[in-house]
Amino acid sequence: MPKRKAIVALEDGACFEGRAFAGHGEVFGELVFNTSMTGYQEILTDPSYHGQVVTLTYPLIGNYGVSGEDLESARPRAAALVVGECSRVASNRRADGDLAGFLEAHGLIGVDRVDTRAITLHIRSRGALKCIVSTEDGDRARLVARAAAAPGLVGRDLAREVSTPEPYRWPGPHAARAPLGRIDEDGTEAYHDLPAAAEPRLRIAVLDCGAKFNQLRLLGRLGADLDVFPIATPAEAILAARPDGFFISNGPGDPEGCRYAAEAVRAVVEAGVPTFGICFGHQLLGLALGGRTFKLKFGHRGANQPVLDRATGRVEITSQNHGFCVDLESLDAGAVETTHVNLNDGTSEGLRHLRHPCFSVQYHPEAAPGPHDSTHLFGRFLEMVTRERSAGVRA
Repeated sequence: MPKRKAIVALEDGACFEGRAFAGHGEVFGELVFNTSMTGYQEILTDPSYHGQVVTLTYPLIGNYGVSGEDLESARPRAAALVVGECSRVASNRRADGDLAGFLEAHGLIGVDRVDTRAITLHIRSRGALKCIVSTEDGDRARLVARAAAAPGLVGRDLAREVSTPEPYRWPGPHAARAPLGRIDEDGTEAYHDLPAAAEPRLRIAVLDCGAKFNQLRLLGRLGADLDVFPIATPAEAILAARPDGFFISNGPGDPEGCRYAAEAVRAVVEAGVPTFGICFGHQLLGLALGGRTFKLKFGHRGANQPVLDRATGRVEITSQNHGFCVDLESLDAGAVETTHVNLNDGTSEGLRHLRHPCFSVQYHPEAAPGPHDSTHLFGRFLEMVTRERSAGVRA
C-alpha cells in the first residue's frame, strides 16, 4: 500500500515531516530521544515508554527484524516511533517478522525519512516536549495548538495504566522465552558474573509499576519465586504474603503522581523487608524515604550512560530510560546514602538506607537492551535477602 505523509508537531511550534512506514491516524505523547544503536524492540515494549513518542538517533533501524524472544512486555508501550530510515530488509536468523509489520500488528504509527538529528538537537535545547503525530491532518498550526493543549506527564499516574490489573505468580508465559542472557559467539551466556541460584528458593514480592520481563527472568533464574502485585496494592496485602524480599520495578511517568505507592513502599521498608528498586522504583524509594523528585530537561535514554559507584570507584556503562530524578539535596544524609551518581550531570543514580536493608538504582541493570556491567546487583539483592532471612530478622 502507498506510504502516507506524517507530521510530528511539537507544542512549541516546531514541525517535522516524514512518511508513515507503518500505521496511520493520530497519537499524542511526549517526544523523547534514545541514543541506543540496537534494541529497538525492547525499547518499544518497555512499559517505561508509555505515553512517549520515541525518536531513535541511530540512522538505520529495523535491519535485524523482530523476535518473540526480545519482548519486554506483552505488547509495544511507546506511543509511536520516529526514525531516520526504516530498513527495507530484515536479516536475522532469530527474526520472526519485520519492524513495520510489528508496528502495524499493534496499531502503532512508525515515521521515517525524518531528520532525527534535528529533533534531538531541538529537544536538547528546549527539553522534552508534548507532540502529536498525525497522518490525517496537514494543518501544522492546528496540530501545534492541539499538541500544546494535550496533557503532559507531570503529576500523571501513568504507572497504574501499565501495571498488572491482578496479582500473579512468576514464572509466567514469558519466563522462558529467552535465556538468562544473550548468547555470545562462543555459545556461552553473556551474563558471566551472576551467582548460582539460591537454595531453598526465595519468595520475592514485586511491585509492578511497569516491570520489564528481563527483571523477572533474572530474579527467577537466580532462585526466586515471584509474587507480582499491582502498583496500587496496599502494604498490608504485600506483607500478608510474607515475602523474603521486596522488588520495585521500573515504570513510566511522574512518581509524584502515585504517592500512594510511595507510602506502601515506606511501610514495607519499615517492616524490615529487604528491598531493591530500579528506575521508577528508585524514585518511589526516594519519596518513601522523605526525598523529592523533579523532571529532567530531556531525560536519560540510551545504553551508554556512565555511572560512578562511589563505594568502589568503579565506572559502569549503563542502560537508562527516565525523565524524572531523585533530588539529592532532599534526602536526609544521616539516614540515606547516595551510592551512585551520573557522570554526565551529577544526578542521583543510586541510594541505600543506613539502617534498613534497602537500596536502589536509577538505571537498568537488567539491560535488554544495553551493557551487562551492572547485572551483579540482582545477585547482591538476593544475597541480602538470604542474609536477612538466615539472621531471622523476619522469622
